[in-house]
Amino acid sequence: MVSTVGAARSPGSVDEAALKALLEVSGGGLAVLDDRGRFRMLNPAAVRILGRPAEELLGRASPFDLAAPLEGGHASWPVPDGRKRDLEYRVAPIGGTGYAVWFGDVTDTLRQQERLTAIVRAASSVADLYSLRATLDAVAHEVVMTAHISAVQILALDDPEDELRVLGMAGFGDARDFTDKLSACRRRGARVRFMDAYRTRRPIVVPHRKPAIMADPRWKPLHEIMGYPDWDCFVAMPLMVRGRCVGVINAYYAPGEDPGPGSLAFLEAMAGHAAVAIDTAALLADTRSHERRRLARDLHDSVVQQLFSMRMQAKALRAQLDRPDPDLALVGRGAEELAELTQSALADLRGLVYELRPLDLAEHGLVDAVRAHAESLQARTGLSIEVRVAEGLRFDAALDQQEDLYRIVQEALHNVVKHANASEVVIRFDRLRNADGDRRPVEDGIGERWRDDWDNGLLIEVTDNGVGLGGGSRRRADELGRHTLGLVSMRERAQRWGGRVAAGPRPDRGWTVAVRLPASRARRWDGTEDGPRDGSESVR
Repeated sequence: MVSTVGAARSPGSVDEAALKALLEVSGGGLAVLDDRGRFRMLNPAAVRILGRPAEELLGRASPFDLAAPLEGGHASWPVPDGRKRDLEYRVAPIGGTGYAVWFGDVTDTLRQQERLTAIVRAASSVADLYSLRATLDAVAHEVVMTAHISAVQILALDDPEDELRVLGMAGFGDARDFTDKLSACRRRGARVRFMDAYRTRRPIVVPHRKPAIMADPRWKPLHEIMGYPDWDCFVAMPLMVRGRCVGVINAYYAPGEDPGPGSLAFLEAMAGHAAVAIDTAALLADTRSHERRRLARDLHDSVVQQLFSMRMQAKALRAQLDRPDPDLALVGRGAEELAELTQSALADLRGLVYELRPLDLAEHGLVDAVRAHAESLQARTGLSIEVRVAEGLRFDAALDQQEDLYRIVQEALHNVVKHANASEVVIRFDRLRNADGDRRPVEDGIGERWRDDWDNGLLIEVTDNGVGLGGGSRRRADELGRHTLGLVSMRERAQRWGGRVAAGPRPDRGWTVAVRLPASRARRWDGTEDGPRDGSESVR
């Protein structure tokens, strides 16, 4: 029954009976408003969506903007329990005396989008395997909350012959031994359709898959697990990232529900986010593995060697003291050498500990952390390190972004100390600038020109005066080492923020590592909009 309130008719207005008929047959929320935006007619779906009695709604101001564009808009509507509903609507004038409004309740859809946004944010910043599993479990549960899907699995697979890993699951009962039972099914000859998605890198849709599995004795080890959810159709979506397939999402659809284009597009989007999360976790694991190897190498090259020398020196002193007539002058010199070795080993240990725990970035910021590290390295090695910061440049970036940039600079300095045979290093923080008006073009250390869309982004250069191109096989070996040691780690850290790292010899002498981040990811590195462009401050 359509709810109406009396209204005067004017010449040329739409027939009241026609409006009532239209309201009766409309499946969604449909209302007629007067020229002041008040409810004049509502169909039953509109009354149900608005959550109030029809007599309370008629004559009441609606939440809809009568001047909304043709594509419609969104409005908020309070319901009696105190909560608000999000309404999506379209408005059209009728007969010159009012408006027709078509609307629906999109509260749950918007809430799901908000949850998915949070999941995507988490997926792009996973820190380790534990947080990866927690994130992908959340993705799986969110997919299950979507209509028509009863259960979901997110599986990681590096090679078809390798053991798969379950990184996310929802909608199943106790499925802790799923992989073991799946392996048993494969040994029995069961055809695993999600492997087709993995191999072809295309979605696989299999109608009526559950009855086929439950009737197949080859699937018997998994009958209990697969029989728990109420499902029928099966979809396997490959997880693609950087041209590689790293796994699949398996979706089990409720009986009578076939996956349409919209549902498949949703699964594809979720598969993309899951793939990014898996790839990010793998990159972080590789980076940490590299850092552990570097720390072990540093300990061996410096502290371990010094401790070995201290042990030999102590044994020599002991042998000298055991003599009937020890040479006290020789003992004194040996004690002094032992003290120097001890002091050097302590300094190296402190340096390594500092590298593991840099100056608090939250309190002091990236530039001060780099300065402190430069001062520590200069004191330990005698290398002259100058930090230059463009005038007016300030930093307002996330802590994890600042730490990645700090680690890039740290790795570049480490390679200078170990491989460059340099005496001076300059670390420069600047804005990226292009040839535009009176602004000079900026090039990196090996001559690559920045694109226009990087203008006002961040540039960090670490330049030394050490070994460059030429100079014999030994130098060429050094060049190869400087290209590979830590460069992959530096590039991966920059790529997390849409940035790039370039490294190479300078035309005259030395080496440059250049890091650049686009302005859109650097989060206002500028302190001023039109401040000085060429000034800089030097900090030793």
